[in-house]
Amino acid sequence: MNTAYPRHHFIKTGHISRCQICNLPKLHLILDLGHQPLADTLPTKEMLDEPEKTYPLRMMWCGNCTCVQLDYCVNGKEVYHPGYPYLSGITKPLADYQRNMSRSLIDAYKLDKKDLVIDIGSGDGALLSGFKREGLRILGIEPTNIAKIANANGIRTIQKFFDIKTSNELKKKFGKAALITSTNVFAHMQTLGEVIMGIYNLLEDDGVFISETHYLLDIIRDSQFDTMYHEHLRTYSVRSLVQLFKQYDFTVTNAERGSRYGGNLRAHITKGRGRKVNPNVAKLLKLEKEAGLARLKTYEEFAVRVKKARLEFMDFLIKAKKSGKYVVGKSSPARSSTLLNYYGVDKELLAYLAEQPTSLKKGRYLPGKHIPIIDEKELFRKQPDFVVLTAWHYAQEIMKRLKTEGLKSDFVIPLPDLKIVKNSQVKV
Repeated sequence: MNTAYPRHHFIKTGHISRCQICNLPKLHLILDLGHQPLADTLPTKEMLDEPEKTYPLRMMWCGNCTCVQLDYCVNGKEVYHPGYPYLSGITKPLADYQRNMSRSLIDAYKLDKKDLVIDIGSGDGALLSGFKREGLRILGIEPTNIAKIANANGIRTIQKFFDIKTSNELKKKFGKAALITSTNVFAHMQTLGEVIMGIYNLLEDDGVFISETHYLLDIIRDSQFDTMYHEHLRTYSVRSLVQLFKQYDFTVTNAERGSRYGGNLRAHITKGRGRKVNPNVAKLLKLEKEAGLARLKTYEEFAVRVKKARLEFMDFLIKAKKSGKYVVGKSSPARSSTLLNYYGVDKELLAYLAEQPTSLKKGRYLPGKHIPIIDEKELFRKQPDFVVLTAWHYAQEIMKRLKTEGLKSDFVIPLPDLKIVKNSQVKV
């Protein structure tokens, strides 16, 4: 099989001067978030005495394919180090979402027990567990030590980076897959062409690749600049995905919007050119055009809103500090690193970030600003005046749970616009 792919789909480490999708030589700067550390490289207490690496974090836009992207790539092996701390299964709304996702894909593609489903960047196996429950054959590919947790939980997982060589090894050992999934991963890939051709090699002739990522339309609408961190090399529109897969023997056959991550895009990409395309694709392309995703002015207005939100949030924190209020944070998702480092928030203004007892981040520190990450039990013991919800896209679920468990604090939702929610306003 010919495994050649466009040269620009291997993203070299360092500065990127051309579009990662269409190779256009001109990119527009939308927002400069400064030099920032890797969002999921959380220092230990001992590491606070050592230097900390930072890299440029700039939000760029391509006027041809409309892909938003970073213009600096950190080596993937440094970003996805063995100690990478993300567990999707501990977030209840996300775990529920993934169970529903597996069921809907089984129904959509009439999968049965003979079919193999492979998840690339499978983490703790939360998505694959839904397919396993329905009796399908499953396999996870995960480069970090989270693979060990998945295997311990009965989700067969290979600890490797995915590329053409790995796809050949898997095909020889397990056969071809009817379905390959990648949730919150496909936007991360430095070796984009390797991954696409590896997927092509591993899929059955009528097989489907499902890519689920943040959706550019929601990012711009809701001022979600905090989704920009070094893992997220690209933020896709439907238009950019269509242009990407036109360069390969694939067809974007369907596209759906969802609520995950504060707005996500689920793209169905079928092996082979000229496949029948669901009307959803044309509808979303039309919606993107109407929303101005092909106009530079749209992104300039986005940047103005982000800078305004920054000033309002910092004004709130400084006033709270002056008036003697005790303010803490809840959750330490990767997006909290971008948010707090760009805003310039340290532990003087935000005493700590509270995490669930099962989180691998507990006992570490926020990259850059070194805010301690502690067990959320402290919230109930201290009852702070305000709790900032850095995982604000799950605000309703988090506020309801914390109030039900006895928290009396008021809540602060930083985006899309600063909002203070009184504890008495939260319905349980």
